[in-house]
Amino acid sequence: MASTSVSRIVPASPDTVWNLIGGFDALPDWLPYIPESTPLEGGRVRRLKNPEGEVIIERLVDFNETERHYSYAILQAPFPVNGYVSTIRVHAIPGRDDIAEVQWSGRFNPDNATDDEVVDLFTGVYRDGLDALHKTLAAA
Repeated sequence: MASTSVSRIVPASPDTVWNLIGGFDALPDWLPYIPESTPLEGGRVRRLKNPEGEVIIERLVDFNETERHYSYAILQAPFPVNGYVSTIRVHAIPGRDDIAEVQWSGRFNPDNATDDEVVDLFTGVYRDGLDALHKTLAAA
């Protein structure tokens, strides 16, 4: 099983960040790679589309409002992996209420790809996503 994790300090309080990204159906609000999200099964599943129109279906597997994190599994996607589970967390920075750390991590099994290829793929997705989040929050 391969894994990767990316963290980024963002210019907003942990509560502000969580209010933006903590909804399981909120990806289009901050992630340009996902312009469309449709909640299914009472919000426990999301059907996403990327700019190329490819469909990604994910299931919420853990959610903790108090600790500001959620985990999800990919059920269907155009990625060369299986067994994918990812977590997004918002951490407070001790002594600061104007910034937060966001961590996006995942573990997965390569499927017709090498560990390095899928680690590079998702490291890029997480890095680009957190850069987009930083830009969204900086513009607010």
